[in-house]
Formats: sequence, structure tokens, C-alpha cells
Amino acid sequence: MISTEKETQKAILQYLDIRGIFHYRQNSGAFKAAHGGFIRFGAKGAPDIVCVFKGQYFGIEVKDVKGKLNDNQKEFQKKLEEAGGEYLVARDVDDIVKYFEAELALKS
Repeated sequence: MISTEKETQKAILQYLDIRGIFHYRQNSGAFKAAHGGFIRFGAKGAPDIVCVFKGQYFGIEVKDVKGKLNDNQKEFQKKLEEAGGEYLVARDVDDIVKYFEAELALKS
């Protein structure tokens, strides 16, 4: 069964809750203001989910099976990784489960 990005994101958030991993949903985008301009919120290219595990910052970008990172997301990934953070692209909750279970096993 192929999940939508929204369903995958929900499952990842539930997994992080169950594992007790600090996280939050990161919203970014823009909306048209009443005066006709746009109001931007969040950082351009920011990942969908941010979590911190054992002092390490992780950005999780959720994509469906065909989804690709846009230029802003690629730039955010580059800057985050240069700063020592981890940027994960998840197409399924299993991608995150496997990654964090390996991290938990290695760093326990």
C-alpha cells in the first residue's frame, strides 16, 4: 500500500512520540495577506519534522515515492549537514524506524 506524504508524516510523528524522541512539526510557507502581499513563515526549504536525539539535530523531509527535493530543500540540507546536523528523506515510516533503531542500538 502506498501512503500519502500526510499519512507517512503522521506515522513518523507517532513513532517519535512512542520512542520518546524530542520532535516537532516544522511548518513553512507563505500566504497572501489582506493588503495584497505575501507573508512568509518558517525557513525556506526547512524539513517537515525536526527532532533532536542524543544532542544531534535531525531534519526529516517526508516525500512520497516520486517526490524530489526542491532547490530550497537541497540548500537547507547542504547548510544543515555543513553545520553538523542530519537531513533524512523519508518515503515511508520504515525509513525512520530503521534509521533510529540502528542509531539507538549503536549509541545506547
